[in-house]
Amino acid sequence: MRRLFCFFAALMLGGAAMAVEEPKFQVLAQDNGFELRQYAPLIVAETWVDGDMDAASGKGFRAIADYIFGNNTTPQTDQSSKIAMTAPVTVEPQAQSSKLAMTAPVTVQPAGEAPGWVAAQRWRVQFVMPSQYTLEALPQPNNAAVTLREVPGKTVAVATYSGFNTESRIRQETQALVDWMQTRQLAAAGPAQLARYDPPWTLPFWRRNEIQIEVKPSGP
Repeated sequence: MRRLFCFFAALMLGGAAMAVEEPKFQVLAQDNGFELRQYAPLIVAETWVDGDMDAASGKGFRAIADYIFGNNTTPQTDQSSKIAMTAPVTVEPQAQSSKLAMTAPVTVQPAGEAPGWVAAQRWRVQFVMPSQYTLEALPQPNNAAVTLREVPGKTVAVATYSGFNTESRIRQETQALVDWMQTRQLAAAGPAQLARYDPPWTLPFWRRNEIQIEVKPSGP
């Protein structure tokens, strides 16, 4: 966790003069801390990591931070290039069903009780790439464990909260989002995802955290 803190510090302080880019979306509905959003297509850099959530988050973050710091090769020049940091950083447990292969992201079965966060031992960590890039123009990772992927536009149900991301809090917020989706007859199209927007030194009541679950399109 100390290494994770240092990486966040270097990234955020290095870009302190600039706003951190976030994925573009349109809010379709709002209700007491819950939102239904329509996200535009985006590109992610991601890696799969084994271990408990805290250890996997740190290891995955370091691997992708290493990529955006310059452990990469630009196709046009065969040289390395730095990539701007964006928010959020997301993590999700591995899906228990092959039907839930969607991203981000994060892979709890979003029905009934919110399982998976405590028992999971394999996790996907993602950074969203700056919108200025196409998949072809992005520098390629030198680390084979880091991959780039295009994510189509999608509708996502979101629960926003502050504070620390303990296992119990994540499960509580995931369950609350699942319950809210059920009241609106929204069906999950993929796993729940934890999105974190702030560096580790941010005071708990200023932190912005989200649980996100992709929603199946309505209609036949």
